[in-house]
Amino acid sequence: MTFPFKLVATDLDGTLLRDDHTVSTRTREALAAVTEAGAAHIVVTGRAVPWTRQILDELGYDGLAVCGQGAQVYHAGEHKLLTSLTLDRQLAGLALSKIEAEVGPLLLAASRDGLDGEVLVGPGYRAHEGPLPVVRVDDANEMWTAPLNKIYIQHPELDDDRLAAAARAVVGSLVNIVMAGPGVVEILPLGLSKATGLSLAARRLGVKAADTIAFGDMPNDIPMFGWARHGVAMANAHDELKAVAHEITASNEDDGIAVVLEELLAGGTR
Repeated sequence: MTFPFKLVATDLDGTLLRDDHTVSTRTREALAAVTEAGAAHIVVTGRAVPWTRQILDELGYDGLAVCGQGAQVYHAGEHKLLTSLTLDRQLAGLALSKIEAEVGPLLLAASRDGLDGEVLVGPGYRAHEGPLPVVRVDDANEMWTAPLNKIYIQHPELDDDRLAAAARAVVGSLVNIVMAGPGVVEILPLGLSKATGLSLAARRLGVKAADTIAFGDMPNDIPMFGWARHGVAMANAHDELKAVAHEITASNEDDGIAVVLEELLAGGTR
């Protein structure tokens, strides 16, 4: 059985994971067949390591994972953080003040660095359910007392796309602004993306961009698609990602990853 790529990079939420946070038997079998054929599978997620580790353990995943929008390279089998990039808190504070001067007060949360980094949630921020409980703080200033991977921002009135666009227009030269999912707009270190983290992990595996097929569903996957030879958007993907994808597959609920991998394993080309 031959497979034309050496690396399969998959986002988690809305891509590899179904809406109930599980991976279907069909998709598991397709990925197992791909690795049997000699390719590596790597998870590339916006989730920081603490919010990714439990899912990877449940999947029996023991390879490298790129977490925190590219900030962290994590060895799942060894439960070891290999690289980690933190956000300059002074610069992030400046960026926040500039965004608020443009759009008004923001609702904030923050992801602390490290294997056990907590997600701190400020007053009014609408937190999503996740594998770990969030830590609610009454004073947003408490978020700044330890190294951070990212800041999450929400606005009482602006939707995600409008908030991300407004923030990018004001502070795009200071920090990275990405929309990673419903209600998830993030402030990251300038220049950081899933592509930078994936390139680091791929180098460790001895694999190049030209050997990589990537799957995703949100605008934060755009840099990864730009880096990989072939980018596949899920049917449920954001329109911005679909616009730059090489192809669109079925949704995460309908085994979109497996659909493509099975065709490639059967001799299809991309």
